[in-house]
Amino acid sequence: MRPQRPPQHESRRRPFRRGADTRKDARDEDGQTVGRTRSRGNWLYGRHAVSLALANPARRWRRLVVLAGQESEAAALVAPAVAERHGGGEPVEVLDRAAFDRLLPQGAVHQGWALEVEPLENADLEDVLRAVEVTQGRVIVLVLDQVTDPHNVGAILRSAAAFGASGVIVAEHGAPPSTGVLAKAASGALDIVPMVRAVNLARALDRLKEAGFWCCGLDEAAPAPLASLDLGQRVVLVLGSEGGGLRRLLRERCDYLGRLPTRPELPSLNVSNAAAVALYELVRGGTGTAAR
Repeated sequence: MRPQRPPQHESRRRPFRRGADTRKDARDEDGQTVGRTRSRGNWLYGRHAVSLALANPARRWRRLVVLAGQESEAAALVAPAVAERHGGGEPVEVLDRAAFDRLLPQGAVHQGWALEVEPLENADLEDVLRAVEVTQGRVIVLVLDQVTDPHNVGAILRSAAAFGASGVIVAEHGAPPSTGVLAKAASGALDIVPMVRAVNLARALDRLKEAGFWCCGLDEAAPAPLASLDLGQRVVLVLGSEGGGLRRLLRERCDYLGRLPTRPELPSLNVSNAAAVALYELVRGGTGTAAR
């Protein structure tokens, strides 16, 4: 039997603070600072990430830069855009490859598309919980403990979008900025799934429990497979870093620990792969996916 969860009630806590991401510099795939030294803008790149950003009414953008030959497609994408444009001049700018590459981190896979944007407002946990109240079927929220690689965080966001998760919560300090490499790995999911930057992950778990969620930590040494656990309709999936796993404080706040059905010869997966498999297990085991 599951332990009794306190009844749901309106929280008296102050909501997580909103505000733009104030980090001044993005970093490239090697972790080198590339912000103001390479470009004064905040860039999303790749066709899919750009198109979903322009379709997001919460976005504010300045200009779309493309390589020669893609002007017509870019104009067709900009015309119906619901994202709010800031700044003057032509919305679509065509650059040669050398000038284009100077805008972005070295080695960026941009497909000839880059959008200068303002950072999204930080998602608010209370907003996520309000959205959950009208969500049908199983609701899943992910909490990432010390997952700092932007490729992994972006890939987890992409899986969260694919499987209908309601939000991804990361630590305010230590998590990568929502730009560049992370946005490309997310392939547009930043504009679909709210990413909450919590000052304190343990308190975030407490708040989710108050809202009726059951918290399950993913652990390769857990006695029970994830699919065998009775987690109800509101589930928090907690994932730790590949090196250290879940920290003690978060582990103790989990109602359950579950493992994936991997073989003993190779029991662990990359954290982003583990997140994708776990989300599939949770969606398959629920009475319905989290519909938007």
